[in-house]
Amino acid sequence: MGRFVRGSVVVVNYFFTDLSGSKRRPAVVVADLEGDDLIICPIVSSRSDRYSVRVATQDISGGQLRKDNFIRPNIVNTVDSSRILYAMGELSREKMAELSDKLKNILGI
Repeated sequence: MGRFVRGSVVVVNYFFTDLSGSKRRPAVVVADLEGDDLIICPIVSSRSDRYSVRVATQDISGGQLRKDNFIRPNIVNTVDSSRILYAMGELSREKMAELSDKLKNILGI
């Protein structure tokens, strides 16, 4: 599988925040680190909050979501790139900038 970069939309088995299980879902790569680690945020279909970034189907090139979704920048995970099931496409520059702003706000940087 090729190298994933910042803005890649991928599919991974994502653990729930309470670690009770996992679900296959799309995620956005927010950082590709040295070695095989990636920092990702999940894309969910139904849970919006004040941190969420709405992502429409046209915000992803080279792939497609079935409907509008939400990126959850308040849920950040590090995963080994070997855990990525497949790539779905790329998040638009505009949405990636919006996501970056949300992450900076959440982290206070």
